[in-house]
This record gives sequence, C-alpha cells and structure tokens, in this order.
Amino acid sequence: MIVASGLFALLDDVAAIAKVAAASVDDVGTMAAASLDDTAAAAVKASAKAAGVVVDDAAVTPRYVVGFAADREIPIVAKIARGSLKNKLVFLLPGALALSYFLPIAITPLLMAGGAFLCFEGAEKLWEKLTPHDEDASDDGAASPAERENNMVSGAIRTDLILSAEIMAIALGTVENEPIGEQAAALVAVALGITAMVYGAVGLIVKADDFGVYLARRGKGLIAAIGRGLVTGMPPFLSLLAWVGLAAMLWVGGHIVIDGLHKFGISLPHDWLHAAMHVAEPAGGAAVWAAEAGGSALFGIVLGALIVAVLHAIPRKAH
Repeated sequence: MIVASGLFALLDDVAAIAKVAAASVDDVGTMAAASLDDTAAAAVKASAKAAGVVVDDAAVTPRYVVGFAADREIPIVAKIARGSLKNKLVFLLPGALALSYFLPIAITPLLMAGGAFLCFEGAEKLWEKLTPHDEDASDDGAASPAERENNMVSGAIRTDLILSAEIMAIALGTVENEPIGEQAAALVAVALGITAMVYGAVGLIVKADDFGVYLARRGKGLIAAIGRGLVTGMPPFLSLLAWVGLAAMLWVGGHIVIDGLHKFGISLPHDWLHAAMHVAEPAGGAAVWAAEAGGSALFGIVLGALIVAVLHAIPRKAH
C-alpha cells in the first residue's frame, strides 16, 4: 500500500546525542571530556533551534515515494538520506565554517534571510491550504520506473539542499561564539543526528499503513484493532501534523527575524513580544511559551504575507 504524502512533526532536538562523562581520570582526560560535553550541549541547543526547519524537512520527503511500488519506498528514502548527508557534510559544513572564520558578521543577516524564507514558505503554504487551487500534474508517463525513481530522488535531494542550508545556518548561529573546532563538531553532530531522525521518521511514515494492514490481517483482538487504527487514523493524523509543521515554520522563522532585527537596533517587534510574554507570566510557563510562540508566528505570518505579495501578486498584475 502506498502512503499519501503528509507532514510528520519531529522532536525539537537531537535526543540521541550522548554526553561524555569521565570519572577518575587525569587532568587531560577531564579536559577532553568537558570539551566533548560542551560540544554535545551545543549540538542539542543548535538542533532545538533548527526544529522548525526539521519539521519542514521531514514534511517534504514522503511525497517523493507516492506512486512507487511498496518495495521501493525504503530504498528511495535511503537514497535521499544519503544525498541529504552529502549536502550537509560535503557542501554546507565547509561553507558554514569558512563563513564563521572569515566573515562572522554575515551570520546574523544569513540567519535572518533563512528566517524570512521560512516565513514566506509558511505564509504561502497557509494561503494554499485556505484557498482552492489547481495543481499542475507532471507528465512523466513515458519514463521508465527506474528513470522516474532517479528523477524523484534528484528532485528530493535538491529540495533538501535548501532545507539543509537553513538547518546548518541556524545551527551555526547558535554556536557562533564557540571555538572553530567545537563549531565543526557540533555541526557534524547536528548533520548526523537530524538526518537520522528526519529520514528514520520518514521511513516509519511511508510504512505505517503497511504495518497497520499486517497487524489487522495477522493479529487478533487488540492487535488487530491497533492495525485498523493505524490504517484509518494516519490520514487525519498527518493532516493535523501538517498544521503543526506549518505553525512551527512560522514560529521559528518569525523568532529568528525578530532576534536579528533586535541585534541591528530595531527593537519594536522584540519589545512587543516580550511585553506579551510578561503579561502571560502570571498564568505560568506554558502561557509564556504560548505568548512567545504565538507572537513570533503572528510576526512570521505578516512578514511572509508581505513577501508572498511582492513575489506573486505584483508580478501577476504586471502581466
């Protein structure tokens, strides 16, 4: 069975990154352990900040296996995962480190550009969800299955390059004040951890309904009911997660731009956001978080809508 495309909301950090602890060792060993511990902490922090992009990265991939035989789904995901890792480690990591070493002043504007892109992407997707539109169907009926697969994989890897660049830029901005060696180690950890999580999750998505069918046919009682629940529950579950992923893009993108503006002396959005968080303080930490996330997302919607208008509405009127 083929799974319909949809979004999957990932955890907002790389939980698999373990911290190294050393006990009863000499001073050199203790220093090494502390350095590794700092690198792991930096990697987790960087991964958490890149959460919104990770959600989007995971959201894009499942649609690339739609229309292929079930036995080709996991191999296709594996090919895309290898391409994603190559994007991050071979192309983006050296570029990020060179930027950090030779032109660190460009990191904040680069982050703001990535945040603005997230806002644009989120606003455009929101517009598409709220308004009916015709989707262009691609005509690849003449291509062989192998050619179609290669074309899909190539397209997925190109899309991943953009999303991975956003992830690495956000991660770099989180560890930009660390020594260059720790920056490199943290970015490698982020690249490995996020790639494993994204494409591991995608693999589970594309096989969830097959597993549900297996349980429904082979199991009895509760096991069969769980299988039927997986088959019938995945479409609405993925639809809900689509909205969660959309909100995450707008929230993270808006927050990045607000922080960047504050660093350049434009503090009004930052002040409004913190005023809202202050008002929410009596209601507890969850309310403060909701005020921060909601305010950032609202800013992201406004900014994204302006970019959408400039890139789409104005050119259409000109023609």
